[in-house]
Amino acid sequence: MRKTGMTATELSAAIRRGEIRVADAVKQALAEIREKDGEIHAFLTVDEEGALRKAEEIQKKIDAGELTGPLAGVPIAVKDNICTKGLRTTCASRILENFVPTYQAEAADRLEKAGMVIIGKTNMDEFAMGSTTETSAFGPTQNPAAPGHVPGGSSGGSCAAVASGMVPLALGSDTGGSIRQPSSFCGVTGMKPTYGTVSRYGLIAYGSSLDQIGPVAGNVADCAALLDVIAAYDEKDSTSMKRDRYGFSDALKKDVKGMKIGIPKEYFGDGLAKDVKDRILEAAELLKNAGAQVEECHLGLIDYAIPTYYVIACAEASSNLERFDGVKYGYRAADYEDLDDMYKKSRSEGFGPEVKRRIMLGSFVLSSGYYDAYYLKALRVKALIKEAFDRVFSEYDMILAPAAPDTAPRMGSSLEDPLKMYLSDIYTVSVNLCGLPGITIPVGKDRNGLPVGMQLIGNRCEEAKLLQAAYTCECLQKENGKEQMA
Repeated sequence: MRKTGMTATELSAAIRRGEIRVADAVKQALAEIREKDGEIHAFLTVDEEGALRKAEEIQKKIDAGELTGPLAGVPIAVKDNICTKGLRTTCASRILENFVPTYQAEAADRLEKAGMVIIGKTNMDEFAMGSTTETSAFGPTQNPAAPGHVPGGSSGGSCAAVASGMVPLALGSDTGGSIRQPSSFCGVTGMKPTYGTVSRYGLIAYGSSLDQIGPVAGNVADCAALLDVIAAYDEKDSTSMKRDRYGFSDALKKDVKGMKIGIPKEYFGDGLAKDVKDRILEAAELLKNAGAQVEECHLGLIDYAIPTYYVIACAEASSNLERFDGVKYGYRAADYEDLDDMYKKSRSEGFGPEVKRRIMLGSFVLSSGYYDAYYLKALRVKALIKEAFDRVFSEYDMILAPAAPDTAPRMGSSLEDPLKMYLSDIYTVSVNLCGLPGITIPVGKDRNGLPVGMQLIGNRCEEAKLLQAAYTCECLQKENGKEQMA
């Protein structure tokens, strides 16, 4: 944040020492939002009154020694598909424009129990369907690192809020790269945890077997600290898993000696921008010089990842979005003749073009006569992709890869060609298909000054290795930058 110049963990430490009050940190965040968000449009809802009230409650608990965690008192933004009790949650869709949940997502609840202040809800692609945050029914978000360019998506609002300094931390959700890709475009750090590590209870579903909530931060240490807060088993979520250990911040060691890192040959061929490739390989060289064994490997099946992902994701979306029919909650058409007509008009008027496109595609692949040809075949290919990753992880600790084929495109260019937008997810969707963890960290800029992100992918439940490698790379880049300045 501009006034304090502190990271999230530094800000919390200062609050716990009594040097800064929680209300002052919240007021500073609100001031940043008022100054910047008119142009960036990262937020859909800002809860100024509620945040200030919560700040006073948290301050009392900190003063009483009841809240001692490393993020107590820190303001945070939450993606607008994560339910917040009493605070509008829209999924950036007209169909949920005035929806105020009566319950709280487990991840949001854990933020408040840790003493964090939810300051508002961030913009996103409608129902998380998009890669640019331009499909939002309430207008697009600008990339603060490059005005006139998209911030990526679907968690573009969360990444833009952190990149612009409006908040030090945010929550996003990742269905096919929706945290990692916009983190790359905006020059921040974002992580998609192993599927089941963070509860999906209260996350409005897009693809239930793919969705996962994760942290967005300005650096690796803050990212790990936020993951420590939200990661836990939740009996309310049937896909939640019990892990032997959490403590992700314990992995923050500057040490990659002996780590084996594979660079898939298939990820560095045609279609990858030269500047992106160069920055990532430069970061890989830093890790190699620090003692990691970095070498080329073969992953395979990359050509099948995009079609497999979109068949499965759209099939699940068509099922999940059936509930939005104008009956119990959400938008209802004003004029209709009967119940069937109300369904049709409410959904036609409430959903945007991209959501309709994916619902129709999903309904098609699940329909009689096509289910075996498309959906079941996609599930079989998904299993093959998982086997390919298993083979690589039998030899390597992690995979080093791009997060996107290029840097952030200009506003409007992606929506002209939806297929091109889908293909931009080529380096990220396999992680979700296989339930793996992945993290994106900034590794420099291209010739036009646009941020470049590098993705590290690990085996299931091996976030600690990824965080250690990412932290080491971050430290090495800072040291390398200081040497160049000298």
